[in-house]
Amino acid sequence: MARKKSKPLDAEFSLFDVLYSDGSRSSNRRVPNALLGGLDGDEPAREAIMEQDQLIAERSGRPALEITSLTRSGKPAVEKPLRQAR
Repeated sequence: MARKKSKPLDAEFSLFDVLYSDGSRSSNRRVPNALLGGLDGDEPAREAIMEQDQLIAERSGRPALEITSLTRSGKPAVEKPLRQAR
């Protein structure tokens, strides 16, 4: 008997890559989808990740780093068009 293909699950979280002011990078940071969307777009993700970083900083005894950039994980970079050979 053939197996049925499973339906894609609705993702509860979106993943983000974070670049910090000291040049370090954190990949696949989870942010609840309930916070995202609307007029603010991905800006609430920055606030959520800053809260996560603050908790981590309190527990580790190290200061939280400033976020330089925030991008969704898995999004391909914008590709430059290839030059045509003559």
